[in-house]
Amino acid sequence: MAINNVNGTGQKPQLESQRLNQQQAQQGQSANTAQQAQTAAAAPRQDSVSLTQSAQQLANVQKKASDAPVNQDKVDKLKAAIQNGSYKIDAEQLASKISKAETELFGLSKG
Repeated sequence: MAINNVNGTGQKPQLESQRLNQQQAQQGQSANTAQQAQTAAAAPRQDSVSLTQSAQQLANVQKKASDAPVNQDKVDKLKAAIQNGSYKIDAEQLASKISKAETELFGLSKG
C-alpha cells in the first residue's frame, strides 16, 4: 500500500508544474531570440550612397556633354586630315583661344 500526500497539502505537484512552466517559458524566449537573430542576419542590408556637390555637378556636365549635338561630317573630315597629315595647326590662333578660354573660365585679367 502506497501512501501519497501524507500531509494533504499537495504543494509538491504545484511546485513542479510551476518549474515546468518557467522552463517552457524560458525555452520559448530563447527560441524567439534565436529566430529574431536569424531573421536579422538573413535580411539584406540597406546600403546608401551620397554624392558630394562637386560629383553631382560633374555628373550633370557629363550628361550635358553626351546630349550635345555632334557635327559628324566635320569630325570625319578632321579625322581624315589628321590621319593623312594634311591638318595644320595655327599655333598663334590656338594660343589666343586658350588664353580667351582661361579668361572666361577663371576670370583672369590680361596683364
